[in-house]
Amino acid sequence: MKQLREFLHIGDRPFWLRHLHRWHWISAAISLVGMMLFAITGITLNHARQIEAGPQVTSREGTLPPALLKELATKEGEKERPLPDSVQDWLSRELSISVGERAAEWSEQEVYVSLPRPGGDAWLTIDRAQGAVLYELTNRGWISYLNDLHKGRNAGLVWSLFIDAFAAACLIFCFTGLFLLQMHAVRRPSTWPMVGVGIAVPVAILLLFVH
Repeated sequence: MKQLREFLHIGDRPFWLRHLHRWHWISAAISLVGMMLFAITGITLNHARQIEAGPQVTSREGTLPPALLKELATKEGEKERPLPDSVQDWLSRELSISVGERAAEWSEQEVYVSLPRPGGDAWLTIDRAQGAVLYELTNRGWISYLNDLHKGRNAGLVWSLFIDAFAAACLIFCFTGLFLLQMHAVRRPSTWPMVGVGIAVPVAILLLFVH
């Protein structure tokens, strides 16, 4: 047991203080910008009704060339499938529209692509008979954009992975802070009463005012 304690440095206060402080500041540095973003958007989400956001709608129209229109005709019977690469290239080149590998909804009359995004929405339709292309983009502004990032709404896989990594960094920050509080509590008698207040206030609000 003594050897195990020595191996784990149990009771070695300088050792634990050094490593706890190290992980505390590293996790703080990693999560700093994300924590500020989520704190600010927490306020904007809490006051979403008071913050007016005037959506701006942009439309673009075009006509798909006959050669590309034939490629859409070969997709008869498909319900969901991405647009052909050649059609995507034409949309990007002629109308500056990026569709990617999003699944399109195929019907006998048209092809419909939903293009939701943080802070707005967009959609695209292509008439399978005439080749008429209609694109509409709705932009609800920067506050809506940041709010959607807070919720991870329509932000994609990479942003979702970032939120998970950011949450892990925040947990490390909190747990190392908790252990540091424990180690300094002897010299700071107000430590645990302050922690108790931090727990009691939200619990009291939930019990008394949230129904």
